[in-house]
Amino acid sequence: MIIHPETSNPDGSALDIPVPPRDFGTTRRMLIATLVASIVTPLLFLAVYGYFGYQSRFSDSSEGIDRLSRVAEEQAVKVFDVSQEVSLRVLTMVGGDGDAEIRARQKSLHDFLADTAKRLPSVAAITLFGRNRNLLASSSAYPVGLQSIDEHLISFVDKPVGGAKMAVSQPERTSAPVIDVFNLTFPRYDAAGHYLGALVISLRRDYFLSFYQRLTIHDNALSIGLFRGDGTTLVRYPAPRARRPPTNNQPLVEAVHVNGKSGRLNIFSTLDGVQKLLVYRQVGDYPLYVTSGIPVSIVMSRWLKHDGLIAIATLVPCVGIWLLVAFSLTRLRRERTAWERWKAEFGMRLSAEETTRQMKRMGALGNLVANVAHDFNNLLMVVKANMELARRKGFNGLEKEVIAVERASVTAEGLARRLLSVARKQPLRQEVVDVSAWLEQDAALIRMSLSDRISLHIDAPKSTWSIYVDPSELQSALINLAVNAKDAMPHGGKFVVRCENIIVETGSGNPKPGEYVLVACSDTGIGMAPAVVQRAFEPLYTTKAANAGTGLGLAQVIAMCEQAGGTARIESTVGEGTTVSLILPRSTESAGKNAIPSPLAPAPATAPVKGSILLVEDNEEVAAGLSAVLEVFGWHSRHELTGDAALSLLDDGATFDLILSDVQMPGLNSGIDVAEKVRRKWPRQTIALMTGYADELERAKHVGVTILSKPFNIDDLQALLQSVKLSRPAGA
Repeated sequence: MIIHPETSNPDGSALDIPVPPRDFGTTRRMLIATLVASIVTPLLFLAVYGYFGYQSRFSDSSEGIDRLSRVAEEQAVKVFDVSQEVSLRVLTMVGGDGDAEIRARQKSLHDFLADTAKRLPSVAAITLFGRNRNLLASSSAYPVGLQSIDEHLISFVDKPVGGAKMAVSQPERTSAPVIDVFNLTFPRYDAAGHYLGALVISLRRDYFLSFYQRLTIHDNALSIGLFRGDGTTLVRYPAPRARRPPTNNQPLVEAVHVNGKSGRLNIFSTLDGVQKLLVYRQVGDYPLYVTSGIPVSIVMSRWLKHDGLIAIATLVPCVGIWLLVAFSLTRLRRERTAWERWKAEFGMRLSAEETTRQMKRMGALGNLVANVAHDFNNLLMVVKANMELARRKGFNGLEKEVIAVERASVTAEGLARRLLSVARKQPLRQEVVDVSAWLEQDAALIRMSLSDRISLHIDAPKSTWSIYVDPSELQSALINLAVNAKDAMPHGGKFVVRCENIIVETGSGNPKPGEYVLVACSDTGIGMAPAVVQRAFEPLYTTKAANAGTGLGLAQVIAMCEQAGGTARIESTVGEGTTVSLILPRSTESAGKNAIPSPLAPAPATAPVKGSILLVEDNEEVAAGLSAVLEVFGWHSRHELTGDAALSLLDDGATFDLILSDVQMPGLNSGIDVAEKVRRKWPRQTIALMTGYADELERAKHVGVTILSKPFNIDDLQALLQSVKLSRPAGA
């Protein structure tokens, strides 16, 4: 954030603040030119030297692994040649004998096979199998009985296809004793070419592993492997390092297909999961290949380690110049940073001061709005009480005038509720609401708030969760959004209300993790700019023309959501429309629990005295109106202005059937204090409280008494009176 030196005060006056010099360019360019000259020359030399060193290092590594592969190939050729010779001797011994003849000679064959296997360290076992996969003779067991190949230690290998001379199996593990082997299978045929069985020579994998380990003992980065022609790994040292190495070395198969019997590769090893230099060679004429390789990263690190020492020795003379230039550039950068920081901090200070003033204004405005709305509610109580009296006395020829005043009072009550809601002090009458059913019932009110050229679409599935919210506040919020949508679509459009169940798993602030119902209200109007979206929820903020909006609509929406335990979000794009999302917490109760009580029958204009009431209210006009209504209902009332006076009266022995007290009153004892003391001293005394503030309403609920939120209907008061049990003394 950059603030111009000539900044304005909040009152519009300019600040004349001296600014340090800002032309750092020339000095910086001179220093950079010196630095570049001292860097380019040695780096050019090191680049040429490093290139040739790099090529030499990779060439030496390739030659080294090539020599290694030749040694491994020679060793493998010897082993397989010996195995081939052994197979020829054994097959010559058995000739064209069938299974019965071989079983008859099992003892001599076993001795010969065992002696041969013992003299060859690479051989784990030599086994003869018959035509039907029966075990005929083995170097490791005698007698073998009638065991079949399925019960043998070495898994059976089907006879080679096409008369092949030898087949190589996959690696496997024997039991008793446990040995890792792979098998060479040599088929047997009679003079007519009929298949008689197979000779299986099991080669020890650890024999190859120990040899490969000795070959790589001087360099643990090297790897040597023995593979089948299809890429199956027979022996590999060290073991593959990939997390899940494949069973087939597919890159090797592809290289053999392209390059033939031998080659040098720079490939990605699927066995180790790294880029490697690799040399492979075919083992004689056998369908086997040996490989040797080294990771490219190892070759690179060794090259860097060797040439890095030379680079350090070369660059030492340049370090002095670099340090001097770097120091100068650092000092220059610090000067510039200090100058920029000074400007930024100055701007932040102005912004913080403005934000503080705005917060104070908003706090004062909220308190002012709440106090005005509270006093306004008291006046509405007087108006509504007297209108009810006029109605019950037959209007006396003023029926139209009284009805008009009642309608105006309803509008005024709605305005007071909006003011208190914006100030977060509106008493809520929360209920469990089935969103889907509730929207169906209130769709007509929402449609009435839109123009004829705007279509309404409500998408509220039956599976939508219930919520715990004040229905009237929710209704006001949706109507406010509908009115805003109508103003944003003067030429018509679409207004969509969509409900969705969501789960918030993590979050900081609002909303907290939990289950919520998302009520998204979208229009296709003109949209809002980002600056307007940022301030849209502020009370009294509006972009409408004068006398066209109060700026309380969206403020009421977010206030309702936050009081219910949720929040609201706005997404808008200029020219594309706006979406306001209400995020309301899910209710764990059933929506059917909060049934709406049926309206009470009106009381006659005059009624016999039913009981006595202690009315505690600091507003005399409100008290007078309530006293008159109570008299019509047949109740005798006594009025006290403060809670202190009411407690003093009760202490003197006065008894009443009901104590009806306001919460906010002057003196030492508020209405809540009166209720708590009455509960402790006279636990059977019936008491009810009246309040217009939400915070007082929440506190009053903990006392455990009936609560009427101002301005309440006369029906609510009548219901309270009908629930009072008469003839209960205060001191009982």
